[in-house]
Amino acid sequence: MEQAKVYVITSGKGGVGKTTISANIGSALAMRGYNVCLIDADIGLKNLDLVLGLENRIVYTILDVVKGQRSVTEALVKHKIMKNLNLLASSQIANKDMISPEDMVRIINELSKHFHYILIDSPAGIERGFKNAVVAAQHAIIVTTPDLTAISDADRVIGLLENNGYTDKNMSLIVNRIKPKMVQKNEMVSPEDIQSALAINLMGIVPDSEEIIISTNQGKPLALEDDKKMSTIFNNIAARISGDMIPVGEDLKNFKENSEGISGFFKRVFGGR
Repeated sequence: MEQAKVYVITSGKGGVGKTTISANIGSALAMRGYNVCLIDADIGLKNLDLVLGLENRIVYTILDVVKGQRSVTEALVKHKIMKNLNLLASSQIANKDMISPEDMVRIINELSKHFHYILIDSPAGIERGFKNAVVAAQHAIIVTTPDLTAISDADRVIGLLENNGYTDKNMSLIVNRIKPKMVQKNEMVSPEDIQSALAINLMGIVPDSEEIIISTNQGKPLALEDDKKMSTIFNNIAARISGDMIPVGEDLKNFKENSEGISGFFKRVFGGR
């Protein structure tokens, strides 16, 4: 197997849905047949296992690997349904200073021998945990919501990523919790405006949806549910990551406010592209 492609999913502001997006992209890639490893790098505040419904299966964590008590492959937990999706869980008894960037590089190098994709769920903010998460990745996905504080924090994170060697060629943006009707009425910042402000590639648009809340509470990624509108969006994002050229406008085509309104929305946001 070739060396894994390593993505870090990050944000400047907490509460933007980064962990849920990490779980669903990882699940969608696994459903496409890839071997995927998700790493919860939010040391001390683990949540990725809950979103995946694996909280009761965690025996070893990333801290056990760092301490040399278990190999990284021994610490992995397979998903109950998608056997090609694995999780390296975080530890609630650790703090971010117990793991160094060098530890993360070593872990990623070992995992890269076994997986097509590695997705690192970064802690929000800009401290040690952020440095641990971004140091070994090849591509960064920045998650923001359409409120000005989140956009401002995303801009700051992009600056920090650039200081760590990232460029606009290996950074992408996902705008979460978009409400098309509000964008149409100019009551919410559009994805196009956010992309213009942050000046990086737009990888996906995720609308505000009860489906996300329900799936998160159930610990069942939406990629497993083909009948859900939201699953299409994460499948689209996974397809773009794996090289398929799916227009970003496809993400919202099933979220019609009304036939006239959605047409105007796409014309405003995507300019007819």
